[in-house]
Amino acid sequence: MPQHAFTCEVTPRYLPEQSAPHEGVFAFAYTVTVTNTGEVPAQLISRHWVIVDAHGLSEEVKGLGVVGQQPLLRPGEAFQYTSGCRLRTASGTMHGSYFCVAEDGTRFEAAIALFVLEATPGAAPPRTVH
Repeated sequence: MPQHAFTCEVTPRYLPEQSAPHEGVFAFAYTVTVTNTGEVPAQLISRHWVIVDAHGLSEEVKGLGVVGQQPLLRPGEAFQYTSGCRLRTASGTMHGSYFCVAEDGTRFEAAIALFVLEATPGAAPPRTVH
């Protein structure tokens, strides 16, 4: 097991109620779960996202923390948050990384693997089945 490591899982979803396809506005939410899979407590300091639409138009987003927080995670702890973005096309991709600092002062990056944003025409909001 690496001493300094965060793993990231992302679940994206299309938001038809916040989209206006005829105006070229496609809204998406994505829920990220960040887990400290290392052996040392570490803090998520900043984020770097690359968002690409279906036309290849790329936008970079950088900033401190996530949803206004810079969570400190002990080994095995996870932090989950939901954020969103808008595209001018019905599909696109996102990927990026988090810059982190461990309690021992080690700096490291946590990669966020590429994931697809896909608007399904006429998609109903997701339902929970019991």
